[in-house]
Amino acid sequence: MTKPIANVTQNTWSFLRDAMITPTGFREYDARWKYPDEINLPGITALGLGLGTQMHEAGIEPVIAVGNDYRDYSLSVKNALILGLMQAGIQVKDIGPALSPMAYFAQFHLNAPAVAMVTASHNPTGWTGVKMGFQRPLTHGPVEMARLRDIVLGGEGVARPGGGYEFVDGVREAYLDDLVGDFKMTRKLRVVCATGNGTASAFAPELFERLGVEVVPSHNELDYSFPNYNPNPEAMEMLHDMAATVTGSGADLALGFDGDGDRCGVVDNEGEEIFADKVGVIMARDLAKLYPGATFVADVKSTGLFASDPELKKHGVKADYWKTGHSHMKRRVHELGALAGFEKSGHYFLAEPIGRGYDCGMRVAVEICKLLDRNPDMSMADLRRALPTTWATPTMSPWCADTEKYDVLARLVDKLVARKDEGGSLAGRKIVDVVTVNGARVMLENGAWGLVRASSNTPNLVVVCESPESEDEMRAIFHDLDAVIRTEPAVGAYDQTI
Repeated sequence: MTKPIANVTQNTWSFLRDAMITPTGFREYDARWKYPDEINLPGITALGLGLGTQMHEAGIEPVIAVGNDYRDYSLSVKNALILGLMQAGIQVKDIGPALSPMAYFAQFHLNAPAVAMVTASHNPTGWTGVKMGFQRPLTHGPVEMARLRDIVLGGEGVARPGGGYEFVDGVREAYLDDLVGDFKMTRKLRVVCATGNGTASAFAPELFERLGVEVVPSHNELDYSFPNYNPNPEAMEMLHDMAATVTGSGADLALGFDGDGDRCGVVDNEGEEIFADKVGVIMARDLAKLYPGATFVADVKSTGLFASDPELKKHGVKADYWKTGHSHMKRRVHELGALAGFEKSGHYFLAEPIGRGYDCGMRVAVEICKLLDRNPDMSMADLRRALPTTWATPTMSPWCADTEKYDVLARLVDKLVARKDEGGSLAGRKIVDVVTVNGARVMLENGAWGLVRASSNTPNLVVVCESPESEDEMRAIFHDLDAVIRTEPAVGAYDQTI
C-alpha cells in the first residue's frame, strides 16, 4: 500500500487514481472529512484496507458488519470502504442503509466482531466519515484511532486473500423488533416525531406506531438535501422547531433525532426544550427506583445534579463524571458496569438489562415512552419541574482550528488551574476544583460550574456553564470564563451564544 497524499487537485487524472486523505479527519473516536475536499474515493478504499489490516492485527475474526446513512454520496463511500476491507481479506456483511445504532445492533444480531458505519453523524451535508469498533458494544477510542491513522497514513495496509461480500437483508426489521419487544403503551401519548429529513425518518415513525404512540409528524420525509434544517437535536434551530410543533399540535412531547439516529432530543408538553443531561436525570430518577444503588456515568458537559440530586441520593445512586465522546462514555459505562451513561449532546448509553450499552436514540425514545407509562399521572413538564432548578447554557462552540485547538486548550487549562491555585473565582464564586479529565470543568463553591474543552469532531472549542442559583449567575460565569478564553487570539466567533 502506498502512502496517501494529503492533497490532490480535484478534476484531475490523479484524483480518480491516487488516495487523498487529510490527516485531521482521524479524530478521537471516529473519522470525519469534508467530501470530496478532504478525502476522495481511493482514500476511502485506503481507509478500508487500513481498517481491515487493524482487524487482523487485533486478532479478531475477519468479519465486519457495514452500513451507511442516508446521504446522496454515502453509498459510494461505503462501496469504496468495502473494496478496501475486501482487499484486506475481510468478509463484509453489508446491512444496507442504516442508523448507527442499527449497525451496532447488527454486530450482535449477525455475530460480527467488528462494525463500520459510514456516517457524518449530525455534521451537515458535504461531510462523510466512519464510526467503527472491534469489541461490541464499544467503538474505537483515541488509542485505536491513532493506530488506524498510523496504518493508513503510513501506507502499512496489507492486502490478503479471503475477502468476501454478502448483502444481509432484514436487519432493519430485526432492530425494530428488538426495540419494541412485547411492550405496548397503556396511556394515550401523542409524540411529535422530529427527524429533520434524516436517516431516522425511515425508523422513528414506525417505531412509535408499534409502541402504540400517536405520531405527530415533523419533517419525516427522507431528503438528503436537508431542506428544513440539519438534523441535530442539540442545535437550537431544531429544538425551536420541535417546540413550535408541540405547542401547535397539543402533543405530549417531542422527540427529535440526529442524522444517524444515535442521539435524541426532548421538548416537553409546554414547549420547553429539556437539555439531554436534564432528561438523563429524569430517567436516572425513574431507573433508580427499579435499580437502587446503580451507577450512572455523566459526561463533563452535564449538569451537577447527577451527584447532588436528593432523589438520586435517596436510592443510593453513584455518579461518575467522565470524558465527553461516545467512545469514551461507552467504554466507561462498560468498565464500571454502570446501568447507564448520559451525555449532554444527547447520546445515552443504556446498558443491560435495559439496552446493550451502545448509544441509540431509538432506544432512548422507547425508554422515555416506558417512563411516561410508569408515571401515568405526570406530564413531561411535571417530571422536568420535579427536578431541582438549575440554569444552564446550551452547548456553545467558538471556532478554533483543528491544528491549534488542543494547544490552545492546554494553555486555557493551565490558566484556569492557576486561577484556582491563587484562590480565584468566576462570577464572584470561589473556585473549589478544576476537573481536568477532559478540558477544564471549573467547579465553584455553590455547585455552579463552567467548562471549556476541545471538540473532538469539528474545529471548535466547547463551552457550557451551569448555576443552581440564577440565570444572572449563569451568564456571569460565562462572561468570566469567556474572558479567559478570549486571551487566546486563535479562538474565533461562537456558533451560538446566550
